[in-house]
Amino acid sequence: MGLWSVWSLSLLALLHLFNPKFVAQAEISSPRTKDRFHQMEVMPHEARTTRQSKVLHKCDNGTKVFGDLETEGAGAVKPNNGKRVGTMSGLGKEAAMDIKAEPNYRKRLKIHGKKYGNISEDIKRRTTAKVMLENKFPDTRKRAKRSVGTSEYVERAVSGETKSKERFVETVQGVLSPRAEYRRTGEEARGSNPRQSEPHLDTSTFALSGDSAHNQAMVHWSGHNSSVILILTKLYDFNLGAVTESSLWRSTDYGSTYNKLNDKVGSRTVLSYLYVCPTNKQKIMMLSDPEVESAVLISSDEGASFEKHTINFNILSLLFHPAQENWILAYSHDSKVYSSMDFGRKWLLVHDNVMPGRFYWAVMGLDRESDVVHIETRIAKSRAQYVKCRAQRCTEANRQYLFPGHVDTNSLVVQDEYVFTQVTKSGRASYFVSFMRESFKRMQLPKYCLPKDMHIISTDEKQVFAAVQEWNQNDTYSLYISDSPGVYFTLSLENLRTSRGPAGNLLVDVYKVEGINGMYLANKLLDNHVKTFITYNKGQTWALLPAPATDVAGKDLQCILPFCSLHLHLEMSENPYTSGPITSKKSVPGIIVATGNIGTELSSTNLGMFISSDAGNSWRQIFDEEHNVWFLDNGGALLAVLHAATPIRHLWISLDEGKKWDRHSFSLAPLYVDGVLMEPESDNHIITFFGHFSHRSEWQLIKIDYKGLFSRRCMDGDYQTWHLHNKGELCVMGEKQIYMKRRPGNRCMLAQDYSRIYSSEPCLCTSYDFECDYGWERQVDGKCSPAFWFNPNGAAKSCSSSQSFLNSTGYRKVLSNNCKEGGKNVYSPRRQACRPRPPRGLRLSTSLGELSASVASNVTFMVYLDDGDSLRTSIQLDFGDGIKITYSNLSRTDDGIKHIYRTTGIYRVTASAENSQGSDSSTLFLHITSPVERVYLSAPIVAISGKEANLTAVVWPSHTRILTFFWWFDNSSEPIITLDGSISYTFQKEGKNKVTVQVASGSTIIQDSKVITVKEFFRSLLLSFSPALDEHNPDIPEWREDIGRVVRTALSQVSGVPEDQLLVSLYPGLPSSAELFILPDEHASSEHKRSNEDALETISHIFVTALNQGLIQFELKADTHIVVYMTQQTLAPLVDSNAIHSGSAMLLLLTVVFVGLAAFFIYKFKRKIPWIHVQTEDSQEKDPEVISTVGQNDTMTKVKLSEFPSPKELMEKELEARSRGGIGRNMERIVTREFPNCTNV
Repeated sequence: MGLWSVWSLSLLALLHLFNPKFVAQAEISSPRTKDRFHQMEVMPHEARTTRQSKVLHKCDNGTKVFGDLETEGAGAVKPNNGKRVGTMSGLGKEAAMDIKAEPNYRKRLKIHGKKYGNISEDIKRRTTAKVMLENKFPDTRKRAKRSVGTSEYVERAVSGETKSKERFVETVQGVLSPRAEYRRTGEEARGSNPRQSEPHLDTSTFALSGDSAHNQAMVHWSGHNSSVILILTKLYDFNLGAVTESSLWRSTDYGSTYNKLNDKVGSRTVLSYLYVCPTNKQKIMMLSDPEVESAVLISSDEGASFEKHTINFNILSLLFHPAQENWILAYSHDSKVYSSMDFGRKWLLVHDNVMPGRFYWAVMGLDRESDVVHIETRIAKSRAQYVKCRAQRCTEANRQYLFPGHVDTNSLVVQDEYVFTQVTKSGRASYFVSFMRESFKRMQLPKYCLPKDMHIISTDEKQVFAAVQEWNQNDTYSLYISDSPGVYFTLSLENLRTSRGPAGNLLVDVYKVEGINGMYLANKLLDNHVKTFITYNKGQTWALLPAPATDVAGKDLQCILPFCSLHLHLEMSENPYTSGPITSKKSVPGIIVATGNIGTELSSTNLGMFISSDAGNSWRQIFDEEHNVWFLDNGGALLAVLHAATPIRHLWISLDEGKKWDRHSFSLAPLYVDGVLMEPESDNHIITFFGHFSHRSEWQLIKIDYKGLFSRRCMDGDYQTWHLHNKGELCVMGEKQIYMKRRPGNRCMLAQDYSRIYSSEPCLCTSYDFECDYGWERQVDGKCSPAFWFNPNGAAKSCSSSQSFLNSTGYRKVLSNNCKEGGKNVYSPRRQACRPRPPRGLRLSTSLGELSASVASNVTFMVYLDDGDSLRTSIQLDFGDGIKITYSNLSRTDDGIKHIYRTTGIYRVTASAENSQGSDSSTLFLHITSPVERVYLSAPIVAISGKEANLTAVVWPSHTRILTFFWWFDNSSEPIITLDGSISYTFQKEGKNKVTVQVASGSTIIQDSKVITVKEFFRSLLLSFSPALDEHNPDIPEWREDIGRVVRTALSQVSGVPEDQLLVSLYPGLPSSAELFILPDEHASSEHKRSNEDALETISHIFVTALNQGLIQFELKADTHIVVYMTQQTLAPLVDSNAIHSGSAMLLLLTVVFVGLAAFFIYKFKRKIPWIHVQTEDSQEKDPEVISTVGQNDTMTKVKLSEFPSPKELMEKELEARSRGGIGRNMERIVTREFPNCTNV
């Protein structure tokens, strides 16, 4: 089964702690008939299946919807699932997935996704998501299934074309309380007295009409204050195992209304999956069902438009690059990995025989090139190789094999600073780790741990948390914590509660509390009872949770530690649109809401909801039934919805940390709730409920605006402070921390950026600020003592014969602990004498492990010596640029050696170590580059087929050294590589041709693209605008595109010429101007070229007349009308084989030539002509005005030479390297706006 990149949860519950910012998206399955009615159970990380073989997948790089699940081997995900699960932005967490394991899962290293619930690296970056739901909140515990049929409350009158908007508020009166306070069970009749003065919710309902037969849906909200929501509904045939129908809906008003987009994607196209780019949520990719056609549909505008591209393989999963929005890896049905650098338009094979889920993009800051791919490839049964190469250059000659020898299949995981793998020999598995991309080292567990199984839980803060099943454990695992390099591990907690899902995935009950450093919850098996423990010092000490003093009704509980305590369910939600049994949030540190019970052990019966407002020191019961609870308003409010199999119409909101709850109605008719969608980090205060009124009704979407709950934004006086403590001890993780939060009950909106930490002060270190070092064990009295098998004095060390080295006392400081040591450092290493050695194992690297750096940046070199007389060993470092530096001993280089390179190049850096016993040396080659921030592709918008067009890549800032340019033309499988930023290219095929240029500088690669329309001939006119347009011109590409589109529409409406024959391109800079391109009719016969040319001439005259008469206008704003004028008819209208020239064009050309000769004559003989005024360079009194030889109408303002763009600004101009056409056969034209012909006056 191999090394799992699995974040099994309960543990999985922690994934919402680390990436709450992904799109709200997942799949909902709604059974419509009894034969489709299933209890859904979704599994963390791996291909989680339901008891009826359905699956939920969740990922932070996008979302994908699935049908039935098939699995193979360890970590294998079959065609109907993806590698990632959709992140639910509104819920503040992700539904993590475990990959299905082989039955013989023993003796395999499984590595769970990083950051406590981010699914494993192989799954973590996958963008597929799927949630199969009933019309209810699913639960991992047994619940009665909802009967199939129409609820007696259902109102069938709701349709897709009707929507109701109401305001509801119901308050339940609490005893002696001016506000409603909930202290009763269930949804039974609670007193309801609507009061108009109470805060309210604005609601509106929309039904997806015509999709009542569809039993699956995906919801995607772009987030980041975007108002766009996409919904893909599908009819999934469980018998065929395929999608047979689909509908795509889009809302642009936060869900108030939706429009059906089937016509835009193709009425016959059946959509199966939807992916969202994690770094640019406006970019969306949809897959068509491969049973019908294999194609991708791409949108760059949040689904407003799509372009379809056919592909020759079936995509099973996608992996987006963590930084480059257009870079994607795809895994196919035949175990091949493909790469695309243009967001799915073109694909190139990277490698075959790739293990499912075992391919990874480069980790930024660690891998030298951002397009590096880490791959595990199968070479034989149970044997694989770790391959590293570049996505577009993964030929055999360019591949690197970084691990010496073979590895076990399904064992490669690349996660943060670490690379993990495993090798099994003679029936025993050894686990290896590479830290910061250095050489692999064997992971060292206590000598007699003898692990049967291992799962990497987290790699946060350069420290590894691992769940290890020791030789004498069967159903439990132990929690181990490593040092920073991930090599030496010590025990933190024994006998963690674990379970296995239907797919064989491991679920470990560990939860990281958000917002509080070093705080974790875990369920441990103790004396055959599962109990919940808490730690405040990153696992050094654990304690039981105190139970509330009273229950929800106010009755004393008499629960006394250690005989009775509070126990919590820590598993992750199987549905990303529900909150799960436990939740916390970084923006409200200290508040934890969880499902649990009170007693001697954890139970699945008599469950209630509990809340802590002081980081787990005390708890209150808020409901005696299970609810889904979310944080609203950046954590300032709580939303609760009953976790029920029956339809509901009420929700509960608390503004005082759960002390009081207001009940609100969100629907006139009870709704089977499938999920709740929200964007947590925004100011829109909108949530969306989606579900059904009955099993046979359409999908209902209820938009709720809860802004009316608040009267104003919070001010300084609305906040209060609280002290973090551990049972009264104020020093937590080595410091005293004071947090700030809103005063409970204040109805004001929180600001997103208000500081949660008010102050912090370091404390003196104690033994619990340290963890036991490798080979040492924590005793009952809290002290660390050496294990029986470990000799603390037997470790070989390098030092001077006359000096001593610092040997461990058995303690190592907890990472991220901020305590300060006092005068007597009882936990610090103590000195021990040692003998001299010659220098051996000298290693040289940069501080970040990079082999490239920018000019003028500070490069820090680190010198390591594995063995030697360090005090008497001199170190010399030759930087390769003529500068050398020598240190008398190695200790002087502990903080690194800094050096600044002033010029670009490749430098050979050599470190030498020498003492009386011998010498050693190490060399690295450092690439110093000038950083490239931006590239602009200057290309013509229209080119002539068969004639060269000049393309220029302008790089900013300018680069004095050689760059590598990769030119991609249309569907070419290989780029044209140049060392020059300009290229001439002949387009042979008419139509739209996309050109992409990539610029490589060191480890940085940036790119720009343009779409060029290629025609045999065309006509163009220069346009100018009313001066008012300049006042609203931000001079950005998006604005120019929008104005061009508006002008094109206006021209088409006035002339009747189809828009597809017109292109309008605005030039950068001021004054605003543009060029109109008139293209030949695509439907006209190519045999009548002269008639087509005459037709363009006629259209041109029509536009000239309309422009001169001021008929082309558009409304920029309500009070701003813009008139479009003709500036000039260009000199390159038509290109053909006839030597017939326009008389006006020839006259204009002769005029230009005459003016040029006159200017040259005046310049040459100006000192001999007395009436010519000569202006010296020192004259600064007045900028000379210029008059263009191009005619302008009277409304155009005069242009001064000082107003022309500087060379720096010219790089952004779109007219550089414009197409050079011809006048007739032998004349070429050059039209530039930046350098007009002009005469000084």
